[in-house]
Amino acid sequence: MSGPDLSQLMEQAREAQSRLAELQRELATRRVEGSAGGGMVNAVVSGDLRVLEVRFEDELFAGGDRAMLQDLTAAAVNSALANAQRMIQEEMQRASAGLPLAGLGQG
Repeated sequence: MSGPDLSQLMEQAREAQSRLAELQRELATRRVEGSAGGGMVNAVVSGDLRVLEVRFEDELFAGGDRAMLQDLTAAAVNSALANAQRMIQEEMQRASAGLPLAGLGQG
């Protein structure tokens, strides 16, 4: 029983590359949010991991605690980035689930 020939494998690789490129374009249009401080700071990042927005609740400025504001901002951005990375990983797994390339190299 022989496996797929080289031309079939090359075609499958091209299809996989095309699907992944399309997925990357689609992910770049998605927005993922993270927050910190019970929603006092919210950050929005794109699916290609660009920070799009950082929003602050007005109450944060009343206290004048710069260090807390900086910490909450970093936490919100990191939360949004982690959520985006999780979304990317899930979508990549979904996109590659049907690819027959997983068994390559096994005799």
